Amino acid sequence: MQELHEAPLAPLTTFRLGGPAARLITATTDAEVVEAVREADASGTPLLVIGGGSNLIIGDKGFSGTALRIATTGFELDGTKLELAAGEVWTDAVARTVEAGLAGVECLAGIPGSAGATPIQNVGAYGQEVSSTITEVVAYDRVAGETVTLSNAECAFSYRHSRFKSDPDRYVVLRVRFELEDADGLSAPIKYPETARSLGVEAGDRVPLEQARETVLKLRAGKGMVLDPEDHDTWSAGSFFTNPILTAGEYEAFVKRVHERLGADVAPPAFPAGEGRTKTSAAWLIDKAGFTKGYGTGPARISTKHTLALTNRGAATTEDLLALAREVVAGVREAFGVTLVNEPVMVGTGL
Repeated sequence: MQELHEAPLAPLTTFRLGGPAARLITATTDAEVVEAVREADASGTPLLVIGGGSNLIIGDKGFSGTALRIATTGFELDGTKLELAAGEVWTDAVARTVEAGLAGVECLAGIPGSAGATPIQNVGAYGQEVSSTITEVVAYDRVAGETVTLSNAECAFSYRHSRFKSDPDRYVVLRVRFELEDADGLSAPIKYPETARSLGVEAGDRVPLEQARETVLKLRAGKGMVLDPEDHDTWSAGSFFTNPILTAGEYEAFVKRVHERLGADVAPPAFPAGEGRTKTSAAWLIDKAGFTKGYGTGPARISTKHTLALTNRGAATTEDLLALAREVVAGVREAFGVTLVNEPVMVGTGL
């Protein structure tokens, strides 16, 4: 294991923000990960686990405990069964599954971060979520003090949520297992309307795997959602806010506010979300509340390509970013009565 003290954490995040860690350990094997976690727990030292840093906001003062960077590797394919080490680069893993002719995660191409983070957030985009293909997650259980294997059902997946996210200090993901599909080189059925339009197909159709992957990469790049060190629109965590899910009463009140503000003929985006709930678009809310692409004059601004991404234009601090986030949250709440919830995990800071 590599160990550093007073180590910068900003370079380990896609925002490139945050202060240093008192101690930074880089683990390259599962055994090293477990050893570092056990040591921190035994000594009562605060522990911050870092994967790809694509969903992480660290406060300007940094982290006073031990930061553990998981840099494990492992891509094991057996027929349609895939096992990934937590430290594997997610977008590279997706590319390899497409090369192998297997469907199920091709529309999750271009998402930054590590494989171990995908079950925590139940990563999803363009009509796919990892929960539909994950069969098991191998994790170190800090309460039991042992490595455990959790089934898909035990992971308690829901929209951008999981058992790991609801109890963030208990589990450290080591490996993720998937069941993919051999569809003779074709993708899973295309579900997302924007993807279908870009491909020139109907929802439910299948297309060649590489075509699906390339189309998603182009769509993401057009929104600043593919990492590029030269493009400040990608110095972000992707979508900063989750799409709100409203009860029937909340949705009715929301539509009333929309009509009052924008006119009776305006219909907000609405998607069934189960149990009488409706999901609407955070990006639409932000835009209609007056926070358009490129909004802001300081070092933290809304992306020029996508209203849902807050970005570091190169000289921002974490507090600059959060000041912008608070402004957006307050503006959307005032305009539509809906409170946006941040998607990235915050360490040593908060909205």
